[in-house]
Amino acid sequence: MNDYSIYFPNLGIYLDYVPKSFNIFGIEIALYGIIIAFGMMLGLFYAVREAKRTGQNEENYWDLATMLLIFSVIGARLYYVVFYWDMFKDDWLSILNIRNGGLAIYGGVLAGIITVFMFSRKKKLSFWKMADTLTPGLLIGQIIGRFGNFTNREVFGGYTDGLFAMQLPLTMVRKRDISVDIAEHILEGTNYIQVHPTFLYESAWNLALFVFLLFYKKKKKFDGEIFYIYLAGYGIGRAWIEGIRTDQLLIPVLGLPVSQVLAVILTVIGIIMIIWNRRKEKVS
Repeated sequence: MNDYSIYFPNLGIYLDYVPKSFNIFGIEIALYGIIIAFGMMLGLFYAVREAKRTGQNEENYWDLATMLLIFSVIGARLYYVVFYWDMFKDDWLSILNIRNGGLAIYGGVLAGIITVFMFSRKKKLSFWKMADTLTPGLLIGQIIGRFGNFTNREVFGGYTDGLFAMQLPLTMVRKRDISVDIAEHILEGTNYIQVHPTFLYESAWNLALFVFLLFYKKKKKFDGEIFYIYLAGYGIGRAWIEGIRTDQLLIPVLGLPVSQVLAVILTVIGIIMIIWNRRKEKVS
């Protein structure tokens, strides 16, 4: 196995060259950023198409696009920095360097929700209708964006010898992401770790949720239901996946994975709001 290899031995997949970046005219460009940007743009195009299908003004979504992309990235970075503060407290400029990863999805989602809410208030539009329109596009961004973690050799779980076991060269992963369990299973004389590809699990979970919403959206009972289904559906998957990741962001003092706790909270909120709104619809 060379430094650029990524293997899935139990699937018979052996990728011998998966670069982290490429050069154009001497400028190094990280694949991580390209993949995430591509996912976000594709998600935006889908949202604009959905706005047209539902009779909304497409221009509102184009007006929102730049703000949404900027503030979502800022939110994703700040979320990561806050819970990994020890890494940045002595070098504040490193906060600006996202080339090697360090974007937390939930931070981007929360910043995006706030951005859409403020925009809808300013334009006197329905926040819930906009949220329903944007949610499938958000999932597209997440489905594709997780493969940025793949090229970066990050967001993986503990040791496994299951069907989807992934092997990564030791030289290409961050030392802090190698748990005791992983280290104990490094075979003498080898130069790789074997782990759960949690980026793949989450991408597959999001794809299943996207397909469900694709068929369900025409049957929704109230504005906001697609958004609440996303909160609950994504939260269920994230709560489980976060539990096996080795790069968890922890709540200070409590030592609990912040994204796992948040996933459970948002799942409960999503389920409660779906039930409450459906009952309200029946009464009216």
